Amino acid sequence: MQLGRLLTAMITPFTPSGDVDYEEAGRLAEHLIALGNDGVVVCGTTGEGPAVETDEKLKLFEVVKARLGDRGSVIANTGSNNTRHSVELTREAAKAGVDGVLVVVPYYNKPTQDGMLRHFGAVAESTELPIVIYNIPGRTAANMLPTTLKTLQDRFPNIKGVKDSTGDLAQMTAVLRDRRKDFIFYSGDDPLFLPVLAIGGDGLVGVASHLCARQFKQMMQAFGAGDVARASMIHRELAPLFSALFATTSPIPVKWAMQQLGWRVGGCRPPLGVMPDDLKDRLSGLLDAYRPATV
Repeated sequence: MQLGRLLTAMITPFTPSGDVDYEEAGRLAEHLIALGNDGVVVCGTTGEGPAVETDEKLKLFEVVKARLGDRGSVIANTGSNNTRHSVELTREAAKAGVDGVLVVVPYYNKPTQDGMLRHFGAVAESTELPIVIYNIPGRTAANMLPTTLKTLQDRFPNIKGVKDSTGDLAQMTAVLRDRRKDFIFYSGDDPLFLPVLAIGGDGLVGVASHLCARQFKQMMQAFGAGDVARASMIHRELAPLFSALFATTSPIPVKWAMQQLGWRVGGCRPPLGVMPDDLKDRLSGLLDAYRPATV
């Protein structure tokens, strides 16, 4: 699979002064591949993309791709609620050498289905890179319907997949039933990864995979081999981690967790807040299982 099955939406490290820490970003990307991920998404929701400036994004795309080379795919988040900006950022990301782009359904301005066709069509016509559409109505206030996604697949061969964070298994099933043969379906929600595999999905763009990529790989392999009992057991074992990582707005918990494990990632940029004290206690008790020997 061109972009990989297990991708991590990588957090963006910041220095104590709040600047992007490009060296730590490169180290973290290498660690995530070594952990078992096939690739990383850079400057997505988990990477605080809305709070990262355009020049910072472009440098991150370059730095992370240079560090990973052919060892892992780099998918750049180039989507926004401004079609012209999305097109331009996609073109610049291609120059940075990324392997694909993630383009979110435009947020806040609540586009119509026709508006989505025009938006994604403009991006698809601007690049030869593989495009993964990101449908997350809980954050965008707009849901791309399966018929719209099917139309985009039919019109644009370089629209290669979807990261589905609708939480709606019926809608996911409709997408999977009618998808193009080479179209990749990623779960955008860690707790739904196994259910998505069960209805025919392909992979995950995860948050918990900063920590448990190895377990996710084992779960995929077990399910693919027909060992549903083992896959289900791994899913149940990971459930407390999922619960803690999404108990408040992501990426606040996962970034705090990575700090506790020795990564110099800093806090989140405003408008995100700090880690709640009660959640620190809850999450810290789960981290020993994911603590590396060295960082």
